[in-house]
Amino acid sequence: MYPEAQTRLARADDMDQVKAILEQYGDYKRMILSANMNAASDGTGGSDMSLEDIFFANEVQLNKDSFEQQFHFGVFYSWLRLKEQEIRNIVWIAECISQQQKDKVNKYTPIY
Repeated sequence: MYPEAQTRLARADDMDQVKAILEQYGDYKRMILSANMNAASDGTGGSDMSLEDIFFANEVQLNKDSFEQQFHFGVFYSWLRLKEQEIRNIVWIAECISQQQKDKVNKYTPIY
């Protein structure tokens, strides 16, 4: 993806342009398709995950997978990123409670 796709992404103005750029890459195309299916289901059985939520879930999975190997320093970076996601989850839950949106509290990105 680097460098040509990143420069095109930096120039993208709307979500349709971002989707058109990312659809050229297999992993991102699957994420876009699953986000489109969630949006098309209109809340009737879908998981209501946005594209951003799907990206966060993918990042969490990649960071969890890094603990499966030994003898590398990537686990420290992954641990830090998982802690950042945990903080995001806590902020999300706190914001939902403070805004009286208790039905949306469970829409955080689970870590384990």
